[in-house]
Amino acid sequence: MTAGLVHLTFVPNEYEAEILCALLRTEGLTCDQRSTNLSVGRMDGMPGGGPQEIVVAEQDLARAQEILAASRSD
Repeated sequence: MTAGLVHLTFVPNEYEAEILCALLRTEGLTCDQRSTNLSVGRMDGMPGGGPQEIVVAEQDLARAQEILAASRSD
């Protein structure tokens, strides 16, 4: 995990995490995803991996929040 990453949001699965990180990266932002222990066991053995935390570079947080808000209002 790269130093200086901060929490942006949680998404329900790996698929949504990939889409959101791809969107942020197209805007030139640093983004990563990591598995969480939220709802442990809820999706055992199922594709999609369960809830994911999206983290961004600290200096990109404000812009990432704007992009996230705009994507959710569409």
